[in-house]
Amino acid sequence: MRLLLIEDDKEIIHLLSIALKSLGFAVDTAENGENGLNLALINHYDLIITDYNLPILSGREIIESVRSENQSTPILVLSIRSEISDRVELLNLGADDYLTKPFTLSELLARIKALLRRPQNLKTTILKIGDLEMQPERFLLTKNGQRISLPSKEFSLLQYLIENKGEIMSRQKIMEHVWDEEADPFSNAIEVHIMNLRKKIETKNKPMIFTYPNRGYKIDIEK
Repeated sequence: MRLLLIEDDKEIIHLLSIALKSLGFAVDTAENGENGLNLALINHYDLIITDYNLPILSGREIIESVRSENQSTPILVLSIRSEISDRVELLNLGADDYLTKPFTLSELLARIKALLRRPQNLKTTILKIGDLEMQPERFLLTKNGQRISLPSKEFSLLQYLIENKGEIMSRQKIMEHVWDEEADPFSNAIEVHIMNLRKKIETKNKPMIFTYPNRGYKIDIEK
């Protein structure tokens, strides 16, 4: 899953980016509201986390602009302002949740998980293909009922492929949704992760991940 973090405090950006990436999230960051809004409007994100007080454009202006484009991406606002009137105003503008600074990492992660579980994200709690069953919220993958352990990036890549099963996903789309904006598009990271996944989920004479030269990858059950 890909998140956008808009925050002008470099220390918070650093700490949250490390924590979120360790959990398998791809994280893009922006240090002012203008850059953050540009990223929000040109990319697809599963969640936007924005500070309220930002240089150039405020969190309020970001919410208004994103919602004016009919984007339903969940938005979590971080702010030192704790007045109930501020929270109500932002929720009425289209924010999905509000967290007052200072906050603990565990509380932030709980809010993120709650927002990503909401129906409007159109995420399936249990993803299935063939003898594989994935439960993203539990970071659980099983094959014929037997658990398979995957590193976070392999898990995210497999999740993205299963969510789009039967469709050829280009390298660009995979990079945009599984890696963050700092990833090198010319590296062989995708190929390496695909190779590792094949070893773990496929059996002899029963391929699941198919390569389409110059087009991308598809996960499917082909007879």
